[in-house]
Amino acid sequence: MDRDELHRMIRVDQAGEFGATRIYEGQLAVMGDRGPHSAEIRHMAAQEAEHRAKFDALLARRGVRPTALHSFWSAAGYALGAGTALLGPEAAMACTAAVETEIDKHYSDQLDALQASGADPELAEMIEAFREEEREHLDSAMANGAERAPAYPLLSGVIRLGCRIAIRLSERV
Repeated sequence: MDRDELHRMIRVDQAGEFGATRIYEGQLAVMGDRGPHSAEIRHMAAQEAEHRAKFDALLARRGVRPTALHSFWSAAGYALGAGTALLGPEAAMACTAAVETEIDKHYSDQLDALQASGADPELAEMIEAFREEEREHLDSAMANGAERAPAYPLLSGVIRLGCRIAIRLSERV
């Protein structure tokens, strides 16, 4: 695995964690602190903020160029969070479930590549730890009614497609 591949991994992961913090900010702005799932969302948001801080530091320490789409992901993440929260608490949970499903796959693919190459144990360790927390978010979202969201299959499918597109773009741009 070469330096450019590692930089792409760090770039996209930092962008994804930033996007996740913005999704939760949008959800909490709509739902407030007393919504049915606000405590759970605050907990997940705090974990995402920690992930983001660690990727921010890694990005800076290794001289990795951040995605040029940062401003777009900021607006898109917030809009996605606020929009799903406006649909109701189950839709907010459906958003988390959809995003975390894609992130689990993304992190698992990265981890497989890193472990096969042995190229970057530090990055592999971060990704493995964060993937486990993302899986907890997915489990929590499902337990808190994600599948009861209006038009769940459509909502989930659109969000998952958006995540896959965001991943591909952020790796390169």
